[in-house]
Amino acid sequence: MILRLVLGCLLLAPALPAAAPLRLALPPVLHAVAGAPFEVYFDNLVLAEDSRALSFRVTCPVGAAEAHRWRVLAEAGQTGDHPFQVEVRDPRDGRQESARAVLRIAPATAGAGRTLRLLIVGDSLTQATHHPNELARLLNRPGNPRWTMLGTHRPTNAAKGVAHEGYGGWTWDNFLTKWDPAAPAEPVAGPVRRTRSPFLHATSDGQPAPDLPRYFREQGGAPDAALFLLGINDCFRVDPERPEAVDARITEVLGHADRLLGAFRAAAPETVLAVGLTTPPNARESGFEANYKGRYHRWGWKRIQHRLVERMIAHYGGREAEGLHLVATELVLDPDAGYPVDNGVHPNPAGYAQIGAGFYGWLKVWLTDRDAGRR
Repeated sequence: MILRLVLGCLLLAPALPAAAPLRLALPPVLHAVAGAPFEVYFDNLVLAEDSRALSFRVTCPVGAAEAHRWRVLAEAGQTGDHPFQVEVRDPRDGRQESARAVLRIAPATAGAGRTLRLLIVGDSLTQATHHPNELARLLNRPGNPRWTMLGTHRPTNAAKGVAHEGYGGWTWDNFLTKWDPAAPAEPVAGPVRRTRSPFLHATSDGQPAPDLPRYFREQGGAPDAALFLLGINDCFRVDPERPEAVDARITEVLGHADRLLGAFRAAAPETVLAVGLTTPPNARESGFEANYKGRYHRWGWKRIQHRLVERMIAHYGGREAEGLHLVATELVLDPDAGYPVDNGVHPNPAGYAQIGAGFYGWLKVWLTDRDAGRR
């Protein structure tokens, strides 16, 4: 009788919920350049509230793992492609996952002697102008092309020659819809453009319409490369407790991104498009408390941002033959030392410099391919 009761209890006992997957988010290609450090921060790879409890292992012929990151300072003889594999394990319950990518290392002299026209499009992370300034600083080093940055926005802190189209609070959709007929068309050094997209112009009936060919003519020609870093404002206010709502919003946002990228492709077929993966949150909850006073939290935004990155990788990864590239801006930013203690999503100068270096690594790899006659 006792045995029968025990068996009955076992049969009636509810099954324990399966442990959530660790969800490694690794883009298919990582971009580095000889002579410059390249880093992958483990916390940005996985969906974990506290990644310090996890064990990471990176297998790659170059570089080495440290406590919270993997790092390489490539030498001239290490240029080219290297297999890159990450394995993560949770010692508490045995969960483990792995993902593979290609680490592509460009020579330090890629693009030397050529000309390069750049356009940077983004939100407040671009408006701050620190990462465009860092990109300019790196491009000013020996062994680089003669560069020009396009754009109508030249903030007072912009380094010599630096311009962009970066505006606080903006989304992918804003660049094709934001319109104010009373706003000045060209606030080059004055107030930040907040109500009128630089890519919109009035048609004969006074209604706005995208006119990128006109924008490029007024900028002296189309860019060789257009760099995009957006997504925070698109998704930040979605309820992270409703995964279906998060996915629905991301689907909508990817549609907006497709339309903007498609407008660029139609207006400038030879321009290569580089999409930066949306950056991770500050590792500290204090940054969110300082900004949002309990309305939004780090773990909530981390779940949304990680899902957005997963979807971006699935949607845009592996499309280099189309002239569309992903940049691992979400992996190279230190979520701890790259942020101040009092901001949830805006890095400190060191973090902004890491974003700029991420775009620089991609540019040098792309310039290598262009020098070799590839796209």
